[in-house]
Amino acid sequence: MAHQRVPDARLERALEALAEPGRFRAIEAQLAARVPQLERILRQALEEGGWFGTVHQAEVQKAAFSSDPDERLRRVTTLLQEETRIAMMVGVAVGFELARELELPGQASDSDPLDHTGSGDDEHGGG
Repeated sequence: MAHQRVPDARLERALEALAEPGRFRAIEAQLAARVPQLERILRQALEEGGWFGTVHQAEVQKAAFSSDPDERLRRVTTLLQEETRIAMMVGVAVGFELARELELPGQASDSDPLDHTGSGDDEHGGG
């Protein structure tokens, strides 16, 4: 299935819905038993994307062996921030693909797995 561009207004509504308090409690409980499998899938996606290859290892070594403590702290902090951002973005991509795999047969192929607003607005409607 080819991915179609989601209109900005629809994406904004979906993101607002995701920000609702308690939105993730049920799915977190359901996924807790599947953490090892999800970690394996995420690790595989990161490896296939080349995110933590030789360039990353070189940066880790530069950070670890920096003689200046302030420089070492800065490099380690930067690496942790970059790794977190990359892992989150790859995790989101994995989540989107999981949502597609879970779509019910006969569901519209252009449906947005994140749009649980039930607003019924067309894609040009206000948010």
